[in-house]
Amino acid sequence: MLAINDSNFEEMVINSRIPVLLDFWAPWCGPCRMISPIVEELSKEYEGKWLIAKCNVDESTDIPMKFGIRNIPTLLFFKDGAMKEKLVGSTTKAAIVAKMADVESK
Repeated sequence: MLAINDSNFEEMVINSRIPVLLDFWAPWCGPCRMISPIVEELSKEYEGKWLIAKCNVDESTDIPMKFGIRNIPTLLFFKDGAMKEKLVGSTTKAAIVAKMADVESK
């Protein structure tokens, strides 16, 4: 899975031609580990339609600060270079897919 960091964020997320789901996480975060398999599964299911990536908040601090990430996991949904939706905390695959559909329709 693609790792987004402070240096490749603009190129990979803002300039992406397809919608982006960005998972903010950290290795020590229990809820992050709970949703990680769901995010991995979605990255395979939506390959070519969505860019699904992860941002380790311990390694990249500028991006979480820019978007006001205070709790993890946080999922941000981008389309056409702008953040369109957000999910905070542990969640279900159905909730993530619903947000993805919302973003696609915007």
